[in-house]
Amino acid sequence: MFPCYFYGSVLLQEFKHIPYAVFSSNWVEQSRNYRQDTTIFLEMALKSVTILRVTSKLANFVLYVLLLTLFAILLLVAVWVLTATRAKANISKTDGRIIGGTAVNISSFPWQVSLQRSGEHFCGGAVHNENTIITAAHCLQAVKISALKVRVGSSYWNSGGTLVAVAALKWHTSYDNLTQVNDVAIIRLATNLTCSSSVKPIELATVAPVDNAAAVVTGWGRTDVGKFSRPSELRAIHVNIVSRVKCSSSRYGHGLYVKPSMICTYASGKDHCYGDSGSPLVSGGLMVGIVSWGYGCALPDYPGVYADIADLREWIVKNAVTI
Repeated sequence: MFPCYFYGSVLLQEFKHIPYAVFSSNWVEQSRNYRQDTTIFLEMALKSVTILRVTSKLANFVLYVLLLTLFAILLLVAVWVLTATRAKANISKTDGRIIGGTAVNISSFPWQVSLQRSGEHFCGGAVHNENTIITAAHCLQAVKISALKVRVGSSYWNSGGTLVAVAALKWHTSYDNLTQVNDVAIIRLATNLTCSSSVKPIELATVAPVDNAAAVVTGWGRTDVGKFSRPSELRAIHVNIVSRVKCSSSRYGHGLYVKPSMICTYASGKDHCYGDSGSPLVSGGLMVGIVSWGYGCALPDYPGVYADIADLREWIVKNAVTI
């Protein structure tokens, strides 16, 4: 026989000799203990449920914090990407130099002007008619008319020619400061200009120049990437047109940053940069572009980028009458 069965038989025999009162008392005591154990068990169970609830709330809180942190990281990444994009578009827009250029006389480029704020050159421009100057929209952001002057008719930005006050200014209503799309603006002078050998308007192109066409860009600014001094004399560089299709292709580094309202130029070791912004790009005797932006200065495989005059001509002509 199984021992447990045998053991049970002995217990049954023993139970016969236990007085009923004793048996009953023990049973009551055991019942009491059982109820106490049950109560303790239930209390422990309730505590466990409470702990689980607290733990669950803590887990939800931790998950919420993690999701919030992840969102903040993604937001920072997005801001960084946008900032990097904007930096790429803005890197060449402020303080001017012609890389690889030579000094020239204003009589060879009589449409070139210097935009000055508080007595300092900061951008270039081109004479459109007797009282209108064409420049880049990004040049005029946050500029007060009262502080703006235009020097015309001089090879030097800081002397000679005539310094003219500004009556009004306007930039393209669809100008985008982030992408530099439609980077064009016009300035109405307070007094009319007198044409001479050093002050003449330039005709606007109606179609974009062909790929590889010869062009020239002029301006004032630093002539060396590592130096911050600005030459006072006008300088020019000869470059070649890069078509929009080619400029935005994988052949060059700008890619899709080059938009429909833009054209490019490229020449090894030559480029516009910083305060040359707003200056004219000329090809075949016509103004074909406005210095807009670039990545670095004269870097290999990074063309200079300009606002396309042919694409923006209608806006210029219309608003030059109404400004």
